[in-house]
Amino acid sequence: MNASRIGLFAAASLLLFTVKTATAHHSFEAEYDSKKTANITGYVTKVDWVNPHAFVFIDSKDESGTVRNYQVEMGPPYALVRGGWKRDTVKVGDKVTVEGAAMAKNGSDKAGSDQPTRMVLANGQKLVMR
Repeated sequence: MNASRIGLFAAASLLLFTVKTATAHHSFEAEYDSKKTANITGYVTKVDWVNPHAFVFIDSKDESGTVRNYQVEMGPPYALVRGGWKRDTVKVGDKVTVEGAAMAKNGSDKAGSDQPTRMVLANGQKLVMR
């Protein structure tokens, strides 16, 4: 290997080791259908309070009685806090209703929260999910 190839290889290697991978962020409309909304009532099975979006997972019975576990995408934690949420506002086992969740375009058990999607807690309190 000559000196120019070694230099090029070293530069390319350095670039590969110093570039950080970016977390992908998606368009709401690319994943969810804002015209196809639903109310999801059930019991919380998991809460992920993470960036760039928090998630709540809800076991809900469909019309046939089959339990489906919905993954509901909420806004970023900082925005939820500004809207009155706390990290422990919703806990595993809580009964909740998500009003106006936009369902996934691909038909999966995923839903997104867009304005004015709200979560109704067992005590009747309503919180915006964005």
